[in-house]
Amino acid sequence: MNQIAKVAETAADASPEVLHTVADHIATITLNRPERMNTISGPMLNQLTQALLDADRDPDVRVVILTGTGRAFCAGLDLTQATRGSTGITASASVSTMLDLKFTPPTVLFNMDTPVICALNGSAAGYGMDTALGCDMRVMAKGAKMAAAFTKRGILPESGGAWFLPRMLGWAKAAEIAANAPLAVQASKRLMRMGLNETFNDHVHHVFLQLLPLLRTEDAGEGMRAFMEKRPADFKGR
Repeated sequence: MNQIAKVAETAADASPEVLHTVADHIATITLNRPERMNTISGPMLNQLTQALLDADRDPDVRVVILTGTGRAFCAGLDLTQATRGSTGITASASVSTMLDLKFTPPTVLFNMDTPVICALNGSAAGYGMDTALGCDMRVMAKGAKMAAAFTKRGILPESGGAWFLPRMLGWAKAAEIAANAPLAVQASKRLMRMGLNETFNDHVHHVFLQLLPLLRTEDAGEGMRAFMEKRPADFKGR
C-alpha cells in the first residue's frame, strides 16, 4: 500500500472528536474523546464550533442536544499541552493574543437561536461546566456532577462561568472560591462583578484580557502541574 493510501486509511479509521447527527428534527452533538474524559483539545474547539453553527443554520433542526460519550460529559480543557515543558501555555514562551472570540463555542452557543439541551451523561468540570451552563436546559444523569475547578488550577472561568454563575446561583453561592490561587480568586471576583453589568458578548472579551496575565503566573503553572500529578497545589500568590 502506498503512503497516500495509508494516510487516507488512517484518516478514515480515526474517530472524529465531535459527532454531529440529525434525526426527527433533533441535532445531536456529541463530544467524542472518552479516553480523555472528553477534555477539549484545540481541534475539538473548532469542531464543536462548526457543529453548533451548522445545527443553528439547519432549517430541519428544531432542537440541539449536546452530550458526551463515556463516563464524563467534559472534564475541561486538555491540560496535557499546557504543562509540557517549554511549549506549555504557562512556560516562558510567549502566549498568543490572537483569538476570534466570535467563533469560540461559548459565544456561538450563547448566540444560537435554536434551543440547546445539555444531556450530562457524566460529570462536567471547568470548561465543561461552563459549556453546560451556556445551554438553555440541563438534564443530568444520576451521579453526574458539575465542578468549577478554575481557581484550583490558578486560572479563572475562561468560558462564561463568571457571567452565568451569579445569575443562576446568586452572588454568595457563586463566590465560594476561597483556599484557591489568590490571584485567580481576585480576577474571578472582578469578572463576576463586571459580568453583572455587561452583555455576554462583551464579557468574553474581558475574560480573555484577564486570563492572559494569569497564564504567566507561577500559580497557574503550579495549579496545572498539581492537577496532572494528582496532588494538592502549593499556591504562592504570584
